[in-house]
Formats: sequence, structure tokens, C-alpha cells
Amino acid sequence: MNDRSQKLLQIRPEIPSAKILPNMSDEERFQNETLRPVIKLQNGLLLASFQNYIVKGKNSFYTLSLENRLNYILNAIQKDIKFRNSLKGMIIGQFTLEEYEAYIKNSSALNKRMMNMVIKRLQDQIQYFEDGVLV
Repeated sequence: MNDRSQKLLQIRPEIPSAKILPNMSDEERFQNETLRPVIKLQNGLLLASFQNYIVKGKNSFYTLSLENRLNYILNAIQKDIKFRNSLKGMIIGQFTLEEYEAYIKNSSALNKRMMNMVIKRLQDQIQYFEDGVLV
């Protein structure tokens, strides 16, 4: 393991609830060992990125009901390919070389897990995007 990989692993938060069990699928293991810590580490950047997305969308997000705001997050990530790819880059850029090699073997399924986790994280923190919270 090279110096970059060691440093990346050192800065990641530990997530005690992300259990690693012997009978897990490779995808679930990758999700718990890599995706969860990286997404948690990148949380602030993910929030700032979505905040910027709202601004670029002429702040229409703020005129929506709570349910429609949740759907706005879902649709932004599922339908806006450029935005989704930007989010993926923020996460994949924090992979070690070994993790990246594991990721490319099953990137389609892992991308789906990754984006579902980001959607859930943004939706769970929807109060962050309340108009006037950010200055």
C-alpha cells in the first residue's frame, strides 16, 4: 500500500454501525468498508455541491413542499447526468488504488449503491438547505 492510500485511509471516519460479516456479498462489503466512510468524509462537499445545484436551478427548490424537495433531490441525482458524475467523482477521488481496482470490477452496481446513499444522505439533511441557513 502506497503513502497516498495510507493517508486516505487515516482520514476516513470510522462507522461502527457498518458491520463487516463473512457472508456478505462483495458489493455490500465494499459499501460498508469504502463507500460509507468516504461519503461521510465528503459530506460537507456533497452538501455544498447540492447547494450550488439549487442556486443554478434559480432557487426553485425553495418554492417546493417538503415532499417535492425530497423528490427534487432524487431527480437531480437520477436525471442530471453531469451532476451525478460530479458527485461520483467526489467520492471515487477518495478511493485508494486498491479500492478503485475493486470498484471497476463492478462499477455499475456500486454506482447505484453510491448514488442511493448520497440521495439518502442529502434527503436526511434537508434542513441544511433551508433558505437563509447558508450565508
